[in-house]
Amino acid sequence: MAQQERAVRTRRAVLEAAAAVFAERGYAAATIAEILNRAGVTKGALYFHFDSKAALARGVLQEQMRTEYHLPRELKLQEWVDAGMTLAKRLPQEPILLAGVRLSADLQGHDVLGSAWPAWARLTSCVLTQAKERGEVLPHVVPEETAQVFLGAWIGVQFVSQAVAGWADLDDRMSALYDHILPAIAAPAVLVRLDTAPDRGARVIAEVHEKSASLAGVPG
Repeated sequence: MAQQERAVRTRRAVLEAAAAVFAERGYAAATIAEILNRAGVTKGALYFHFDSKAALARGVLQEQMRTEYHLPRELKLQEWVDAGMTLAKRLPQEPILLAGVRLSADLQGHDVLGSAWPAWARLTSCVLTQAKERGEVLPHVVPEETAQVFLGAWIGVQFVSQAVAGWADLDDRMSALYDHILPAIAAPAVLVRLDTAPDRGARVIAEVHEKSASLAGVPG
C-alpha cells in the first residue's frame, strides 16, 4: 500500500512539474531534464509512468479533464454555467489547466498530442442535451452546434484575457460570454433563474470545498 501511495505521489509530482514547464515554454521548448529537476524525481521514476515527452503531454491533457468542479443543480444549464465559471476562476492558478490551454493550441504537435478541445465540446453538448430534454433549452437549439460555437468563443476569451490582462479579467469575460449566449438558447423562465455573475466560480469552488470538508469531518 505504501508503495502504491508513493507511485501515485510520484506520478502527480511529474504531471504537475511537466504542466508547469509546458505552460511556460510550450511543448517544443520543454525538456525532460527541466521537468525532472522541478519534479525532484529520477529519470527512471519518470519513465516508469510516462515513456516519452509526448506521453507526458497527453497525460497532462487527460488530467485536466479529471479536475472539474461539479455539483448537481436543479437546472442543468446552471451546472453548465458553473463548470465554465469555476474553470475560468481556476485556470490562471493551476498549471495543469494552463498547460492544457497551451498544448491544445499547439497546432504543430496536434497529431501527436491531441487536444482537450473535443472533450470540452462533448461535455458541453452532453449537458445541453440533458437540459433540452428537461425543457430548459429552446426547441430550435442543436446542442452539438451550440457546443462548437461556445468552444470557439471560449478559446477566444482565454487568449484575449491572457494577452490583454494576464488572465486578471477572465471571470468577467466568461460571465459576459454566458450573458450573450444564454438568451439565444435558454427558455425565458429558466434564463431569469441562472446565476452568471463574475464571482460565481469563486462561490461554487468555496461550496465544493465546504462540502468536501463536511464529508471528511473537518470543521469549516
